[in-house]
Amino acid sequence: MFVVAPFWLASVLCFVRVFGVPPQTPAPEPGVGPALQLTNPERFLKAGENYFSPNGRKIVFQAIERPAEGAVADDFYSMFVADLEFDAKQQPTGITNITRVSPKGSANTCGWFHPTKPNTLLFASTLTPPVAEEAPGYQRGTSRYRWSFPREMRIVEVDLAEADGTAAPLHILEGNAQAYVAEGSISPDGRFLLFCSLETGEGDIFVRDLKTGVRTPLVMAKGYDGGPFFSPNGKQIVYRSDRNGDSLLQVYIADLVFTSDGALNGATNERQLTANEHVNWCPFFRPDGQSIVYASSEIGHSNYEVFEILLPTAPGGIAMRRRVTEAGGADVLPAFSPDGKWLLWTGQRNEGKSSQLYLAPYLAPNVPSTTK
Repeated sequence: MFVVAPFWLASVLCFVRVFGVPPQTPAPEPGVGPALQLTNPERFLKAGENYFSPNGRKIVFQAIERPAEGAVADDFYSMFVADLEFDAKQQPTGITNITRVSPKGSANTCGWFHPTKPNTLLFASTLTPPVAEEAPGYQRGTSRYRWSFPREMRIVEVDLAEADGTAAPLHILEGNAQAYVAEGSISPDGRFLLFCSLETGEGDIFVRDLKTGVRTPLVMAKGYDGGPFFSPNGKQIVYRSDRNGDSLLQVYIADLVFTSDGALNGATNERQLTANEHVNWCPFFRPDGQSIVYASSEIGHSNYEVFEILLPTAPGGIAMRRRVTEAGGADVLPAFSPDGKWLLWTGQRNEGKSSQLYLAPYLAPNVPSTTK
């Protein structure tokens, strides 16, 4: 087991910025360069949960489109894909060819590109409008934000070559519309589908072997465990948990156990990366596996920011932590480009404070993790 160095120690080691009197002009952010806004309120009332394709040329995200004048906006997120645009120096300049891939009226979340099938996308969808009047969900205290768990939600995949902005044939990978199944991602080799299910009444993490069809529970602890992702080498998973039932999500990491023939049959050596009085969620590995980014309410519940934990390279090491983003409004759901050069996230740093997509160069930390 290892521990995360406290915030004051990280500051002393110059791993987190030391704050002084605010300058007259906006200061550079600790872990990213100038941010480029990819979506805007003229097209989307809100957009978020964004990830890159394996070649770094496309993104997937969920959004609610702004309705035509006099029309009513959709109640639920739709799933979209878009092409990234680049200039002559291969610097991203925006997105184009925005295409909806989910059925009209359905509720959708957690899009993810298949790592070995270039045109295949998976996401969670209800396929039709949810019928439950009061679906269970996660909510922090009296906050207006509520994360719903409609029982019709299941994981589907779509061939992007067949997506034309209206409806594309969907193939169900996991779920039977009896319990919420979502928050899916796939192992780097394309063999294992990782996901969260509420079939036991609580959020638990499972894996489906797409080669054999075997379904294996990985994390069945009390409370809501979800948002899982594989490490870049496919040997670990990272996730967040309401393990204490206090609505304060914490970030965990665990090692995966494989059989001699390569089947995945469990998780072990679980370690808690955050242990505080804040909501810490949406953890995501850096492509080299050396760190994890996540969002936290540490600065305030009206101003979530992205933080990064640099994992130790030796047993017993100290995992250093730093702040990555610094701007008014929430910055959440960070995801790296495949080459690790860019960070993509959902932010509210626009004038209207609506959730939109942002992209910026990732600035690696200068101080490596230390060991005891």
